[in-house]
Amino acid sequence: MTEKIGVVGAGIVGLAVARELAGARGAEVTVLDKEHQVAAHQTGHNSGVVHAGIYYPPGSLKARLCREGVALLKDYCARHALPYEEVGKLVVASTRAERPLLRALAERARANGVPGILELDALGLREVEPHAVGVAAVHSPHTAITDFAAVARRLALDVAELGGSVRLAHPVRAVRETAGGVEVLAAGRRLTFDRLVVCAGLGTDAVAAMAGRPGDVRIVPFRGEYYALSGAARELVRGLIYPVPDPRYPFLGVHLTRHIGGEVLVGPNAVLALAYEGYGWRDVRNFRQILGWPGTLRMARRHWRTGLREVRGSLAKGAFLHAAQRYVPELTAADLHRAAGGVRAQAVGRDGGLLDDFALDVHGRVVLVRNAPSPAATSSLAIARHIASLVPASVR
Repeated sequence: MTEKIGVVGAGIVGLAVARELAGARGAEVTVLDKEHQVAAHQTGHNSGVVHAGIYYPPGSLKARLCREGVALLKDYCARHALPYEEVGKLVVASTRAERPLLRALAERARANGVPGILELDALGLREVEPHAVGVAAVHSPHTAITDFAAVARRLALDVAELGGSVRLAHPVRAVRETAGGVEVLAAGRRLTFDRLVVCAGLGTDAVAAMAGRPGDVRIVPFRGEYYALSGAARELVRGLIYPVPDPRYPFLGVHLTRHIGGEVLVGPNAVLALAYEGYGWRDVRNFRQILGWPGTLRMARRHWRTGLREVRGSLAKGAFLHAAQRYVPELTAADLHRAAGGVRAQAVGRDGGLLDDFALDVHGRVVLVRNAPSPAATSSLAIARHIASLVPASVR
């Protein structure tokens, strides 16, 4: 009999997993999501950058799956006429003190097999980005941009063409593992699967708790806010301009990113949100759950100075402008206007540590994606293959 597998979450990772299981395993796959459209949260609110694998520790899941994912995604976009532009990325050191970190970043990128990595001086970086300034830079010419929401919509079509279904407006209300399978209550329907894969992003903790697998980490949401460049200011940025990242955090700092269609965004910051889908300051629906996790307060105590800087950036346009002017000094306040932001699902341990790598758990018939922040969209097709290899085949 055909294996039946449920997937919770119609973001790019969940849809890629469903496609992989339906195509490679021949499983009958059902995707469940509470929203009325696919890619409603992280997938539809990210920077659109196809990361090349510069940042991640060699040997980590992020490093391996990012490099595999880039190749798979580039091919997938070509086959389905989806946008994919190699606009290139500059990681810029604005001070001499950042040079050792920049050099280490170049070495890490080469260790991960990122092609075409170049180390540039102040003049060399201006050949790539004429309006940028800095003392040195690392150039990744093959870093690309795409429309991840469009990719997700295409993946949903693939699932349907492979005999699966994507059921939107189907919030999961209960999960119960039995001797013979997994029962899921969604939108008033009781569904039975041989296996369940949870790719719920910001809703991970809720579904994990339903499955009786709360785990040792929790999702802590961080809101990322953006400004967009207006009119002629867009021409000051050719591709992607990033700061040297702070190695203490999995966030990349405020950067300038050209999008498909020509828009250029400045951001994001990383502000602790008090709702899992907290796109604005007034949304505090989940503050008890978020602040009730011991890791949240331990993280806040450890990084409060950085947190205050991020809050200031959220409240003051000038802070965003100052961050952008470090790299493109011609920008003015009139060039920036508010744009839509997003929320990142970041796993935090009980000790307050921020999980840096992808994290997956297999518990009986349930597979939980515990941590899949950036570069999860880039890596989605490779993550799907990896998860499929972890899902035990069902004997029916």
